[in-house]
Amino acid sequence: MSETETVPATETVPARDVDIERALEAILLVADEPQGLVHLATALGRPVAETEAAVARLVNDYDGLDADGQPAGIRRGFELREVGGGWRFYVRAEYDTVVADFVVTQNPSKLSQAALETLAVIAYKQPISRGAIASIRAVNVDSVVRTLLGRGLITEAFTDAETGAINYATTDLLLTQLGVNSLDELPPISPLLEDGAEGFSHDLR
Repeated sequence: MSETETVPATETVPARDVDIERALEAILLVADEPQGLVHLATALGRPVAETEAAVARLVNDYDGLDADGQPAGIRRGFELREVGGGWRFYVRAEYDTVVADFVVTQNPSKLSQAALETLAVIAYKQPISRGAIASIRAVNVDSVVRTLLGRGLITEAFTDAETGAINYATTDLLLTQLGVNSLDELPPISPLLEDGAEGFSHDLR
């Protein structure tokens, strides 16, 4: 390629000019949490009523129905569901077992036993430093902590002013993955430990 030649720039279409249903699919595909109609309409530069109608068409499309609610196509393995005032893609209930089996047994990116154990320590003892985690687990946890940070399951909560040690805590993503609203819903830890207390405070869940 000569110095005078240029690579054509990829053309982008303003949000207001794109196919609204395809645009909604693109946004909802990458959304980490349910998206409200006002938020979606604002992102697309469209009226809320138009956005709501497009969402309804998508719901019917994935359900294999036409505008009148009559069978008209293939019912997809996923659905567009309204939860908590927002819309998000979910696996249909009848495929939960299949998906759960894939996640547990087939997904190569699942967490290792060491990562799960470290995550449990942080969940029950947070905020907690890397040194304290290593003391409880009796192994070096540097690489595991980096993995959990990279997955977005834990975060650096604060740095101790006296020791300079970073303290870690779990994130909302972990709550989402566990299907709970808060850490208060985690089961008591004592029955899960051999002596019921080693490494954890007695007043801990």
